[in-house]
Amino acid sequence: MLRLFACWQCLLLVCLLLPSGWAAAHAPGLSSIDVTVKSDQVIAKLTFALQDIEAFAPMDSDLDAEVSAAEREAAKPDIAKMLAAQLRVNIDSVDVQAVAPGAVVYDEQNNAHVEFIFQSVPHQQLQVQSKLLAWLPDGHQQYVTVRDAAGKTLSEKMLSRADDQLQWALSPADQSVAQNDSRFSAFADFLKLGIEHILTGYDHLLFLFALLAVTHSFWPAIKIVTFFTIAHSITLACAGLNIIELPSSFVEPVIALTIIYVAVENIMRGDHPKGRQWLTFGFGLIHGFGFASVLREMNISSGDTGILLPLLSFNLGIETGQIAVASVVLPIIWWLNNKPAFAEKFLKGCSAMVALMGAYWLLERTVL
Repeated sequence: MLRLFACWQCLLLVCLLLPSGWAAAHAPGLSSIDVTVKSDQVIAKLTFALQDIEAFAPMDSDLDAEVSAAEREAAKPDIAKMLAAQLRVNIDSVDVQAVAPGAVVYDEQNNAHVEFIFQSVPHQQLQVQSKLLAWLPDGHQQYVTVRDAAGKTLSEKMLSRADDQLQWALSPADQSVAQNDSRFSAFADFLKLGIEHILTGYDHLLFLFALLAVTHSFWPAIKIVTFFTIAHSITLACAGLNIIELPSSFVEPVIALTIIYVAVENIMRGDHPKGRQWLTFGFGLIHGFGFASVLREMNISSGDTGILLPLLSFNLGIETGQIAVASVVLPIIWWLNNKPAFAEKFLKGCSAMVALMGAYWLLERTVL
């Protein structure tokens, strides 16, 4: 009976870490609009993951299930036309149109950057509405920033399907209040985004679970969580500030390898492996680059101070979510690890499942 109960506890832990979308390591649905207000024009730059817009601007013209470089190039006018129709820019209570079709550029992260130029200049207010959010899956978020010609952030907001507009007033009195409100709103939005990211970042959660599975008490667990936090905070900041940048094609497979390594080490070495906190720190540096991919998807990784508030609040959100998950699973881990009859079976059984999941992600991110 006790053996059956231990199996159910093990299954519960895996279920906690692998919600319904277990095969996906991160939830999609992030984009950005960067608006620059100059003395003679307004420039709006939209950044989307190609997977988010290809349903509305198909690229595979020959229907062979592969998109060639020529097909991607040929799709640019359709992408620009579609996004132009879904972007509403209102200057001083008048809807304005771009002076030319949007210029589309692709990057190495499979994102499309589309730039529109508007010749009107706001004297009273600027309003930006993203009507495309009504087409995208519920939960898609779009980060909008308004900057002046020098790059200073004037207003910022996280848009959603339920709230798809940003309004910025040029009145000095209104502007001061609006800036304070937008900063608080942006802080809360990125805090929430960080929590959501870690709770849906099943690869990061499994890595953390595999690390904590060998602990029996509070202090060893605290050391592991602390070293993981310090490590991924360092590389998240470095990536966000463009000090160090690694391609996701390298980072994502390596994250899968870290999961496999820790799980296999649990199986081979068992309880109390020496130096676990230093292993955590080293591998945590890699996971920080994975966390930074969210900021890259929203095109807010830059060297100016505008990145600091999102970076700080996003990281705090990750830590909040991480602590919440640890507070749920650690008491179960400690209870099982302090039962001599089941401790070894629990550790090896869970670690084997974690290793298999890591192997699946490795194949998915390389061969498949």
